[in-house]
Amino acid sequence: MINPKAFHLAASLLAAAAAPIPSARAESPGGIEVERQEDDFYCKERRLGTWFYCERPKEAPRAAASPAASARSELAAISANLEELKARAILEPSAENVTAYVRFQREQLDRSSLFADVWQRALWQDPGLDYTLQRPVSTLGKRAWIDQRKTDRDLAMAKLSGRYGVFYFYASSCGACDIFAPILKAVSDRYGLAVLAVSMDGGPTATFPNYVVDAGQYERLGLGTDRQVPALVLFDSVTKQPMPIGYGILSQDEIMDRVFQLTQVQPGSDF
Repeated sequence: MINPKAFHLAASLLAAAAAPIPSARAESPGGIEVERQEDDFYCKERRLGTWFYCERPKEAPRAAASPAASARSELAAISANLEELKARAILEPSAENVTAYVRFQREQLDRSSLFADVWQRALWQDPGLDYTLQRPVSTLGKRAWIDQRKTDRDLAMAKLSGRYGVFYFYASSCGACDIFAPILKAVSDRYGLAVLAVSMDGGPTATFPNYVVDAGQYERLGLGTDRQVPALVLFDSVTKQPMPIGYGILSQDEIMDRVFQLTQVQPGSDF
């Protein structure tokens, strides 16, 4: 006689063998997915669960990654640490405290030396970063730059007389004006630059006999109300814009350099 329980078990096994086994993926405890075959007999009927890969184990929550410290905060921490070690060494000048400060300071000096070395190498290899190519600092390079600048200045000054003129404000009682007037006259004669002398007190000047008396020109040209003399203003006859050159006694080179700077050089390009 056939045992009903044995028969039922055999029938279940045959049914399980005949049924298609769905494919699924399980994840190992290490987080790696592995292929598994879900068995109806073990998983559904006998409910053996996780131990036979019938149920996906719950993933353990991952710890949030701590944000990386920025370079600026790291540098600030180094500075703060250095100041703390220094203060401790001063307030408590034991051998240990002084040694700790000196060692840490030396580490930062080495770091600075490395930075300076890499900086210099980068300038050597990329001409776009080397400011000394625009404004040399060596004696030989600076001399060559100055000579070229004077050549460019003289060529530009020779072409300015057709567009620019100069207002020269003076006073007959001004001793500095007596010294400066012949200097300005020499520049005017050399480059044909027109000069209009304006007397602030109505008195004459021997250097520029064809003068006019100030009738508000000083303020209208943007020189303020303090009436400082001698004063020079470059005037653009095309744009009708005044450009103050300077006050006091200026040398010929200073006058020409300032005129060249105001008319030929873009702001910021020399620095």
